[in-house]
Amino acid sequence: MTLLRIDATILGPLSSSSELADLVLAAWTAEHPDETVVTRHLGTDPLPSDVWATAIDGNHTPEDQRTDAHRAAQAVTKELHEELVSADHVVLAFPLYNWGVSQHVKTWIDLVLAGGEVGERILEGKPVVLLVTRGGSYAPGTPKEGWDHSVGYLRRVLDEVWGANLTVVEREFTLVGINPALDEFAELGAELKRAAHEAATTAGKALATS
Repeated sequence: MTLLRIDATILGPLSSSSELADLVLAAWTAEHPDETVVTRHLGTDPLPSDVWATAIDGNHTPEDQRTDAHRAAQAVTKELHEELVSADHVVLAFPLYNWGVSQHVKTWIDLVLAGGEVGERILEGKPVVLLVTRGGSYAPGTPKEGWDHSVGYLRRVLDEVWGANLTVVEREFTLVGINPALDEFAELGAELKRAAHEAATTAGKALATS
């Protein structure tokens, strides 16, 4: 059995999304201590942004006319696609940046798609835990309501396009205690953190038995 964990934070040890992923992984490994965990970090080891265009061009070029650059780019897409397909369980820690998914996540999605067949249900029925964090609050009635262009997009790709059995854990107000402008929300921020941590542990336990 293999679990694939992918992080996308640019905050290193300060990351709230990686903290949630750690909780999911701890619960999963408690039940599967000897199973394989494959990790990829899109934030610290980003994928080259120019690979996608080269791979797509290669996909539409007759094989005997493909360049070394085509083949190298296609090898990357095949590796990412196979890595995802071969995993039994998947944990994705994708924070919201600038109101959407990071460039690292978008590049990864594009390359995975380029490495498979058109319309392929890459994650059909596979249990996937998506962890999303946001520095502020985008809840109904807040000034930023509707500004989260991350979760809806990720649900479309992971669930509706790729067919994952998706569990989503979200945490807001991660900048409480960091940004002084949010000091008035200290109590709410602490409660949201507690609830998200509890949800992540629960998701990890469910993933372990799925």
